[in-house]
Amino acid sequence: MRAPTGETRLAAVIGSPVEHSLSPLLFNTAFEAADIDWVYVALEVEHLRVPDAFAGIRAMGLGGVSVTMPDKEAAAACADSLTPDAELLGAVNCIVNVDGHLVGHNTDGAGFVAALGAELLFDPSDRRCVVLGAGGSARSIALALVRAGAGEVVIVNRTSERAEKAVALLGAVGRAVAPDDAGEVLRSADLIVNATSIGMGDPSDDEVPFDVSLIHPGQVVVDIVYRPLRTPLLIAAAARGASTANGVSMLVHQAAIQFELWTGRAAPVAAMTAVVADKLA
Repeated sequence: MRAPTGETRLAAVIGSPVEHSLSPLLFNTAFEAADIDWVYVALEVEHLRVPDAFAGIRAMGLGGVSVTMPDKEAAAACADSLTPDAELLGAVNCIVNVDGHLVGHNTDGAGFVAALGAELLFDPSDRRCVVLGAGGSARSIALALVRAGAGEVVIVNRTSERAEKAVALLGAVGRAVAPDDAGEVLRSADLIVNATSIGMGDPSDDEVPFDVSLIHPGQVVVDIVYRPLRTPLLIAAAARGASTANGVSMLVHQAAIQFELWTGRAAPVAAMTAVVADKLA
């Protein structure tokens, strides 16, 4: 990597904890590959200190900021303005500094859809999609699928109140289904996305979020976690003939969108993918 100079722009990820974040590796690789004089660091920011962090971003002129948990909602409240999707979601994972005016974006969902196309050549247009979970990532993905023209987006979540909150963002193509009643929508889905925490533990636990006998060839099954790279759900889905993907490509593509928002340059996606894959391997 090039040595920083007095002209080097600073970008950062904020959140708590951030010491295990892959973002510094991902973005510094991207800046080097694109020959851009930027450097990216991780900054620990406790939830209650987010307003102070935003004052620091303005005062120090950071070029761009990524926001991770648990600061995404607080960041939305502190930004000077929000994109329409960030406002709908009430969550921000990317700040663009426009001459001191901090604009909040949410690139998670768009990154997911871009990853679907790049890795699996899957176009959500007019397709039946099921999203398991109703948290921030699930809502971002569901909204992005609607934006991409999905024919139906079904939210499956244990808590009906959270499911209905997610569905309220989706318009006429969205609906909520309780887990016990989800068999038919899972069987008929073109795309199934696990956006719950099930499967993030030891793969030997064999925990899956639904009955995998419902999976069949022709379906696409995505688990948005990337530790482990192959969750029990993905292992079972591949064995039943479905196309599968983990969260690595989504991680890269949502970061690539941030890179482009900050720099105005095309992101070196291949270099970003390679360095993350090597690290996680």
